[in-house]
Parts: sequence; C-alpha cells; structure tokens
Amino acid sequence: MRLTNIESVSLSPLDGRYKAATSELVEYLSESALNRERMRTEAEWMILLAGGIDGKTPVLNGVSPFTEEEKAYLRSIPEDFGEEGIKELAQIESVTHHDVKAVEYYIDARLEAAEEKLSGSSQLSHLKPLVHFACTSEDINNLSYALCIKKAVENVWLPAFEKVIGKISSDADRFAGLPMLSLTHGQPATPTTLGKELAVYAYRLGRQLKTLKSQEYLGKINGATGTFGAHFAAVSDADWIALSREFVENRLGLDWNPLTTQIESHDWQAELYSTVSHANRILHNLAVDVWMYISRGVFAQVPVKGATGSSTMPHKVNPIRFENAEANLEISCSLLDTLSATLVESRWQRDLTDSTTQRNIGVAFGYSLLALNNLTGGLESIHPNETVILKELDENWEVLGEPIQTAMRAQALAGRDGMDNPYERVKELMRGNRIDRDDVKNFVAEQNFDEETAKRLSELTPDTYTGIAEKLVEFKNI
Repeated sequence: MRLTNIESVSLSPLDGRYKAATSELVEYLSESALNRERMRTEAEWMILLAGGIDGKTPVLNGVSPFTEEEKAYLRSIPEDFGEEGIKELAQIESVTHHDVKAVEYYIDARLEAAEEKLSGSSQLSHLKPLVHFACTSEDINNLSYALCIKKAVENVWLPAFEKVIGKISSDADRFAGLPMLSLTHGQPATPTTLGKELAVYAYRLGRQLKTLKSQEYLGKINGATGTFGAHFAAVSDADWIALSREFVENRLGLDWNPLTTQIESHDWQAELYSTVSHANRILHNLAVDVWMYISRGVFAQVPVKGATGSSTMPHKVNPIRFENAEANLEISCSLLDTLSATLVESRWQRDLTDSTTQRNIGVAFGYSLLALNNLTGGLESIHPNETVILKELDENWEVLGEPIQTAMRAQALAGRDGMDNPYERVKELMRGNRIDRDDVKNFVAEQNFDEETAKRLSELTPDTYTGIAEKLVEFKNI
C-alpha cells in the first residue's frame, strides 16, 4: 500500500523527525532563501547602476537615480517573497527550466506593476532591460550563496556553537578543582581535574571559533568569464572595477574577489567547511569522551520524566543525546568534506558540478546544528558523580609512583645518597600490584629523602596529586 498524501511525507530526517531542531536554517539555506537572495542581489545591482557609487550619477544613459520610494519598492520584492511568491516562481521556472532566469522574469513582473503600485509615475515600469544587466547567472548565484551562508553561520550555527562552548567553559570553571583519575591507553594514570579536562575542549573549540569569526565570504560580479567583457562593450567609460568592488563590499557586505573564471572559485567555502568539519570532529571527540565518562560513572545522568531508556530494561538511562550527536557529526563531516574537496575544482572557465553540490550546504549544516543542540541538551542533563570519582582515585594509589620516582631523581641530582635506579625501584613496588596508603607511606619512609620532601610525598594522595590543573583552567579562553 502506498503512503497517502505522499507529498507531506519527508524523505530527509532534517525535514521530518528533526525539523523542529533545524528549521532555523530554512530561513537561510533553503532553495526559497536562495531565491530571495537572488532577488535582493538583482535589486541592489539595479539601484547601483541607476545611481552610481555616489547615488547621483547613473552608469547608463536613459536611467535616472531612483527615488527613495522606488528603492523601497525594489527592496520589497525579496522582502515580500513568501508562500505565494514561491509558487509563482516555481511556475515560471517550470517554463524557463532555468532558476536565475525565472528570478529575472519574476522581477520583471513586479516592474510592470510598479507604476500602479507607486504614487505617481515611475521609471521602474520601463526598466526591465536593467534587470540582470551584464550579468551571467553565476554573478547572481555566487553572491546569493555567500549571503545565504554568511547569514546562516552568523545567525544560527555560530550561536549554537558558542552555546556549547559556553556550557563547557562554565563547567570547566565549576569543576576546576574536582580531582579525577586519568586513563591513558585505558589504564590508570596521573590524576587530573574534571574542570581541566573540560577546559581542554573549551580551548580547542575556541580556536576554531576564532577562525570562523574571521572567515571571509567572497563574491564577484564580473561577467561570463570574469573579464567585464559585456560591461565594457555596453558602457566603455564606466569604472566597472570600482563598481564591482563597491557592489560586493559596500552594498552586500561581502569580500570582493577580483580574479575569477565564470564562477567565484569557492575557495572561501572550502575553508569555511574545513573549519566547521574540524570543529565537528572536536565535538565528536567530546561526545565520545562524555559517553565513556557516563559509562564509567564519572558523570551521572538526570532522568527525563516519562522517557524510556530501554524497551525491555526499565533501569536504563541511555546517553542518547551524545550518541545522536556523534552520528550526526559524522554525517555532517562527510558532507562538508565532500563540499570542500569538490567545490574548489571547475573544468576550465565553468562546469555545473558545483550547482547541484551547493544545494546540499544546508543539509551539511543541518546535521551539525542537530548535533550541537543534542550536545547542549546532553551536557545540561549530566553532573559529576563525586562518590564514584573519589572511589576511583582511592583504588589507584599506584598513580603516585610517578611523583615518587621523579622526586627521587631530583634528590639524586642534588647529591643525596640512596636514590639510584628510582624508576626501577618504584616499578617493582607498584607495577601490576594493588597498593594502598600504607604501602606508599612505608616506601617513602624507607627512602633517604630530605625531611621536607619526605613530608610532602607522605601527605600526597591520589586526589591531591593534580599538579596545577586547577590553575590551567584559566587559559581556556583564547
């Protein structure tokens, strides 16, 4: 039996099961959002051509600088692009079979209605030739994609990323002095503090955040093969380079790329996706580490009222938020890595491989955003289990072998007798053995330490052997 009302059934989980968690990206990275930015780019290009850089000197004969009312009307085209406009544009594209040409015709229809809509007469109704003037589709597309991506990153993805970093950072401060047994190679090792381990992640992620906040978003408007050929053929006395730079930088708020083929080279996109993918992998490491801390009992989970951990084992509280984040980060990285690798290549002056590839940008960010939301929720639902943490430390007195043998080395270098072969002597006592406080105290007492060192070592316990871990937390903010 086929599904009824099949058009309402989602193929992608981002538009179905996870829609509520990722819907913010629709405003910036959907097909409709891209078309809105295409309209915005076309309208702003018309405004620049009509008034020039100073707003008073038209670039083309037969066009006068737009009135404020005319500018507002043009800018209302993308702003008013809603459900009815989306349907109308789709109908136009079903005839043109070309998305950017459909946008041009959509704007043409609004220009035809300008005189009727505006008070008094308006030149807009006669300016259809100005729409898409001297542009190739990629002039509009590259700028529109840059606007979409920039807004999505700055307004949606980065705030979610910063929220995770903020939670990790605040927990690092809260638990800066909480001792915890380390495991290197899965074996008990020099104790640390929970806060210091979280601070490591805050620092790592902070470096990626710093890179992302300085990210360039490049754009170009220079014609069919990047030569301004049509521009100079039509109007040879205009400073098209200055106009292009003005448009990209000051009118759209992007970074101007002066040298391209037909397409903007997408290097900035590859850089952005590589950085986001790198951040994803650090977050993946965090999700796996926290999952294992939960399994070990270092973190306890707060049960969600009414939630089911297992369909058959009622006692279970599964760390599903971290597992969900882990899987979705992997999917996001796969897509971002593909985008980074493929978008930087184009056959000679243009091919269309980037066209279909770029339509998956929203999917790549969607899975990452979903993971960020799960990580935030997961981190907010756990807390340290100090009973387990302290028990682990108390059961592993052998971790004090490191400070004892290191102190013996220092004493030997200072010329104190009886401190030969410190590593081997401590290894004989501790390696593979379960020892306790008395064993450590007795070993220290048997050595020829000076009085101050002997006192310091005899008072050392696994939960106090954390070095300056608490102080190191201060360095988490770069």
